[in-house]
Amino acid sequence: MHKYIIKFFLFCLLVSCGKEEPQINTYTILDEKDRAKLRDEIIDDRFNNLLPGLMDAAAIDMWIVISREYNEDPIIKTMLPSVWLNARRRTILVFYRNKQKNTIEKLAVARYDVGKNIKSAWNKEKEPNQWNALSRIIEERNPDKIGINISKHFALADGLVKTDHDEFLESLSVNNRKKIVSAEKLAIGWIETRTAKEMKLYKRLVLITHNIIDEAFSNKVIIPGKTTTEDVVWWMRQKVTELGLQTWFHPTIDVQRSNEPLKSHIYSFTKTGNDQVILPGDLLHCDFGISYVGLNTDCQQHGYVLRKKETEVPKFLAEAFKKGNRLQDILTTTMQTGKTGNEILLTSLSQAKKEGLKPAIYSHPLGNFGHSAGTTIGMWDSQNGVPVRGDYSLHNNTVYAIELNVTVAIKEWQKDIRIMLEEAGFFGDGKHEYVNERQEEIKPIKIMY
Repeated sequence: MHKYIIKFFLFCLLVSCGKEEPQINTYTILDEKDRAKLRDEIIDDRFNNLLPGLMDAAAIDMWIVISREYNEDPIIKTMLPSVWLNARRRTILVFYRNKQKNTIEKLAVARYDVGKNIKSAWNKEKEPNQWNALSRIIEERNPDKIGINISKHFALADGLVKTDHDEFLESLSVNNRKKIVSAEKLAIGWIETRTAKEMKLYKRLVLITHNIIDEAFSNKVIIPGKTTTEDVVWWMRQKVTELGLQTWFHPTIDVQRSNEPLKSHIYSFTKTGNDQVILPGDLLHCDFGISYVGLNTDCQQHGYVLRKKETEVPKFLAEAFKKGNRLQDILTTTMQTGKTGNEILLTSLSQAKKEGLKPAIYSHPLGNFGHSAGTTIGMWDSQNGVPVRGDYSLHNNTVYAIELNVTVAIKEWQKDIRIMLEEAGFFGDGKHEYVNERQEEIKPIKIMY
């Protein structure tokens, strides 16, 4: 009788192993009220502990940010408190840094306080003209340099619209007009620099991103011969919505398989009309990112649909994937404080080619925006360097999408494949680390046949 009980137990175990993959994914996401509290804590910390140093480094003692409702400067969107979803009417923020006294004033030339940090400094009943009120604030403080958000090459630092720019200049005295400078360096510093509070949140956000990809690349979602790449894309979109999050770009899923030629970079990045039925033996690739409490992720990973009788990813694909990891290592060890994006790009590509790799590197800043401001390390169609944005140097406490690919010849398939990877990486204390690990092997997608 005892041996029959053991056999029955083993049978049940085998049956359970053949069912849907176990749920290893967990999602711990704050409710709206707690998200708002966290966002306000992060903004408070940035205003009080980060901004003064950024203003000193940029040699700007007054920063003026001007926006109108529904036509916001990208910078002001990162400064508004949780209960302000947009600017109101015309909202003018003034940050005045007195380095000698080690103080920073945060004023709003607006009818209301902007959260708890920025106090209203305009009494419309006493001074009906908003520009005159701003001009008086400037005259009273007599700054040396007045920074405004105008920039030819960095879109996120170019948020001051022409009408506001012209009216602002008209309101100033001749002397104060001479003090106007571009706040480009300050604006980029504000956008690209991450605080310890933000990095704690970022680790959670990247983990959530990885968990969604793990679930998408599983037999919970994929039925070979039936599920299409677009089915997986819309499953991901729906999952993000159900979790109460947002996608910052429409995700993509694409396929590489043994009997189809490797497609061009342009096709890989646009993927127009690329809806394919997923089959056993397919090498899948996703490009996916989400937004949460003012931060964004951007991630590319690979999965493989196991064929009948396969228990693991074929070794030739596993070896190809290692070449992608190696290119990541070359890039991230080349990243050094003060080096420009172009220097990092060209040094990394040179080393990769010496090792026999066929690399392409196109890593970008990541943070408040998916394609954020800061050091640009190549673009997929600019592998010889990126003018201006690639000349911007690497700073500590910044986050990047470590995005790249390596082309690998696969003898077994008699063709090339492209290993395309992207992971959030943090650069601080002069060195790189992944925000929440990286993919180091292709995800096997186990199917019940």
